[in-house]
Parts: sequence; structure tokens; C-alpha cells
Amino acid sequence: MYRKIGSMKKISQFENQKVLVLGLARSGEAAARLLAKLGAIVTVNDGKPFDENPAAQSLLEEGIKVICGSHPLELLDEAFAYMVKNPGIPYANPMIEKALAKGIPVITEVELAYLISDAPIIGITGSNGKTTTTTMIADVLNQGGQSAHLSGNIGFPASEVAQSVSDQDTLVMELSSFQLMGVESFKPHIAVITNLMPTHLDYHGSFEDYVAAKWTIQNHMTAEDFLVLNFNQELAKELAQKTQASLVPFSSQEKVDGAYLEAGVLYFRGEAIMEAVDLGVPGSHNIENALAAIAVAKLSGVDNASIRETLSQFGGVKHRLQKLGSIDGVQFYNDSKSTNILATQKALSGFDNSRVILIAGGLDRGNEFDELVPDIAGLKAMVLLGESAPRLKRAADKAKVPYIEAKDVAQAAQLAFANASSGDVVLLSPANASWDMYKNFEIRGDEFIASYESLKGGEHG
Repeated sequence: MYRKIGSMKKISQFENQKVLVLGLARSGEAAARLLAKLGAIVTVNDGKPFDENPAAQSLLEEGIKVICGSHPLELLDEAFAYMVKNPGIPYANPMIEKALAKGIPVITEVELAYLISDAPIIGITGSNGKTTTTTMIADVLNQGGQSAHLSGNIGFPASEVAQSVSDQDTLVMELSSFQLMGVESFKPHIAVITNLMPTHLDYHGSFEDYVAAKWTIQNHMTAEDFLVLNFNQELAKELAQKTQASLVPFSSQEKVDGAYLEAGVLYFRGEAIMEAVDLGVPGSHNIENALAAIAVAKLSGVDNASIRETLSQFGGVKHRLQKLGSIDGVQFYNDSKSTNILATQKALSGFDNSRVILIAGGLDRGNEFDELVPDIAGLKAMVLLGESAPRLKRAADKAKVPYIEAKDVAQAAQLAFANASSGDVVLLSPANASWDMYKNFEIRGDEFIASYESLKGGEHG
């Protein structure tokens, strides 16, 4: 079977234009290289000093101008036609404020990806469940014989992936609110908003501004495009009135003209797709994620058998309620990505508490855990670690749950396993960020995976 190898669209809007790339990381590096390919005169500005900045060093070797170690405002006195900013840099940053004051358009690299992509885009955004839903969608499409490529906020810079795809492929793109604030003409063929909760308010300032950022995903969509919304939320029903896109709702609470849960079965527009209990990942939130994935799959023409097979075998995403396996009948789940209370509440919703030993704790942000008390009630035990352990002890006492303390995740895994019996679950779902002990949640999760492997290596019987 011959297929055209990706040949990105040749666009001329950046040719001989001066473009400033603000902030490197993987997306900035990809954007700088792409812009250079498109004939732009690129300057990269990154805060990290040049001698500690391998990305800047390799760009310089490729002939791209780099300014490192500080963000000199006078740089913006050059006549830049565009600024491409790293999504994590807030709009209150003086460089961005000055660019906007000078009328320089400020975009993110997902806009570049859209402009050059031959492949149609499925864009997924929302407060929780983005990565799981994005991964489910790509897996289902690929199982159904299509060619889906993960991109965006999931760790594969969109502007890099977009260069290597053809019109026979699909870009399945996870999008953060930060990325969506920097789009101008971006238009996915299918967009999914998993849910909208008050998060990142330190960046956006208000929930309204956060919702507005997410809502830009559908700004340019038409009736020929599909917007998949979570009708468990009243807010989504209100927003649904304000789009030109064709609406496809999903709900685990009511029958809707889309994907829904009824009597334990997942349906799409009256057609039974699969039993909810057959999903490979536990929890009510994963039913919502699966419904969103089913809606996209059906809109994309994937057959029911492929949907069933993919979603029943789906083992979760690394560090997001990831099933590691079992030792002597004790199951281990790595949910290191749960860095807040809501995420841990969702993780616990998928299990029988009386069989769960929960490992929790981490960075102390000053909050108590009173709202977690109803969710931890009835747990077999808790293993507590990190700065926030004293606050979690208070919650455990209120919930009348026994607890033990551990010095790190490795010891916590050992203690949890020592206190578990066949049929129990050891769940790492910290409800806290990792930075008191680990550089990021991935490293924390990797230590848990290594501890599981080591315990499994010493398995008896």
C-alpha cells in the first residue's frame, strides 16, 4: 500500500518575517526549527544561560539566533512580525505585555501546527481526563485501521508531528488552556471538551477567563465540524448554545443524542457499544472519558468491535491510574499524576475502599484535607509521606482510617504490600504535588513502578 509520506503545507506567511520564539522547552525548539524551514528570520529568547542550554546550543549550530540568560525588553524594539511563546509563560510576563502593546501577534506552536498540517485535527481539551481521553481516541482510531498520531500537550510537540503527516493521517492533539490562548485560525475537525473545573486560576485570573480560553477551541468550527461536550455539566449545556459546530453530547447521567451510559451499557445514539464493566480502567471518570472516545470513534467511522477491543484492553496512561499488575493477588495502581484532592477522589471512586491501601502525601500547600474525608472513609489503611503527612493524618483520624508513615515512595510500597492480603489494592494516589521529595510526578511514579518490580522479583509461591 503506497501512501504519501507527510509533506507539510507550504505556507508563505512567515517567509522573510522576523519571528521571536520566547521560551524553549521541546515545543519552543520545534517551533524555532519549523519557522526556519518556513523561511522566517528566527530569534530565540530563553531564560536559561547558554552554557546550561543544550537546546539553544544546537539551534545556534543550525544558524538560528539565540539570546539566553535573560529577557531583554529592548529586543522587542526590533520589527518582529510574530511572537511564538511557550504556553507556560503567563501573559503578565513583561516581554509578552510589551509585544501585545506593540501590536505583535502572540501565538503558540499549536497554531503553527494547524497552519502547516495536511492532516485533519481532533483536538481534546478540558480540566481532567485530557491525556487519558486523547490516548483512548488515538488507540481506538489505530485499532480501527486509521492512522492517528498523538501530539500537543501529551509530550509530542504539535509543530513537529504536523510536519511528518499526510492527509491520510489524523492528528490527535491534547490542548491546554495555555496553548489555546495563543491560537488565531486554529480549527479542529472534531473537538472534545472533557469537563470544565476551576483550575489554573493563578494563570487565568478567573474561572470565566479560563472557560473562555478553553472555548477558543471551537471559534472557527462550522456545521461540518463536530464538538463533543460533557452534558453531565450544566455549564456545557449553556456553552452548547453558543457554537456553530455540530453538537455531539456525552453523559453518564442521562440519555443524550450522542454517547451515554444506560443500565450499565455504553451507547452511541441508540446503539449498544459495550458493557461499562468491561472498560480496562476503573472509575466513574473513566466512563466519561470512554464515552467521549466512543463519540469521536463513531464520528470517525470506527467499527464497534474495534472500539470494544481497544477500550476493554486499555490499561490507562503511565502515572494516571496505571495498572501495574498483581503480586500474590494484591493489585498495584500507579496514579502519581493525582496532584490534587479531586484527582484522588476520582481514583478512589473506582474501587471498594475496604480493599484499598492508599499511599498519599507530598508537597504541603497549606490546605487541609477535610473534603477528602468522605472519600477515604472505610479504607483498609493509608500510608502517608511527605510534608503534608501531618494534615493527612488529621483527615485519616476524622475518617477513622488506620495509617502508617513512610520516608519515601519505595518504603511506602513495601509497607502497603506488607499490610495487604490477596484481593487488596495498593494505590499510589498522592493528592499532592511531588516537589517536596521528587522533581516531578513522573519520577515519583517511576519509583513506585520500580518498587513494584522489585517486590514482584521477590514474589513467593
